[in-house]
Amino acid sequence: MTNSAVRILIIDDEPPIRKLLRVGLSTQGYAISEAMNAKVAAELVETDKPDLVLLDLGLPDMAGHDLLEKWRRDGIDLPIVILSSRTDEAGIVRALELGADDYVTKPFGMNELVARIRVALRHRLQSHGEKPIFQTGELSVDLVKRIVKVAGEEVKLSPKEYEILRILVQHAGKVLTHRFLLEHVWDGLTDVQYLRVYVRQLRQKIEKTPDQPQYILTETGVGYRLREGI
Repeated sequence: MTNSAVRILIIDDEPPIRKLLRVGLSTQGYAISEAMNAKVAAELVETDKPDLVLLDLGLPDMAGHDLLEKWRRDGIDLPIVILSSRTDEAGIVRALELGADDYVTKPFGMNELVARIRVALRHRLQSHGEKPIFQTGELSVDLVKRIVKVAGEEVKLSPKEYEILRILVQHAGKVLTHRFLLEHVWDGLTDVQYLRVYVRQLRQKIEKTPDQPQYILTETGVGYRLREGI
């Protein structure tokens, strides 16, 4: 899908933010429509059929979380990237758990936003099957043979370490919340400290500098993201 074919709906009640997004994304070739509240947004989703939504959580007529939850409940599965204040970690986590695809925090850079948009669109276009071999930088993961290599050398992981890495690979480029990872690796265990311990061990095995990771990135207060395309 080329940028010129992609329609993005911006939902934000602040005109300066909408203008910034409209100008910045238009120069990237995206077709833009705008809504200043949830009512207009709901109408445009039906009539304009956008390919992706940028959703501010602080709308005047309905909380962004409620709108997101309603859309997901109604089976509307178009990619949704949240626009949020930098301090609203709880709001970001809740949005991701309700089905948002990603988020950017205000103020944001246009390059970062475009990267998030491309990841969200790509995940929706990909087939549900796993890619047999994932590669980013010197890290490769063979999902069929369950072999992990760094710079061509095989790395031995524990079952839990591998499971964390496999899930991150499946969602490469996308932030995964602590709760999401705990539910998928530990079947609902709620102590995030277990996750932190295993991620630290995993980084020790696959990162050149574990304290400054280039593959498994921490999204502070939210979760983790596996960087792709290094």
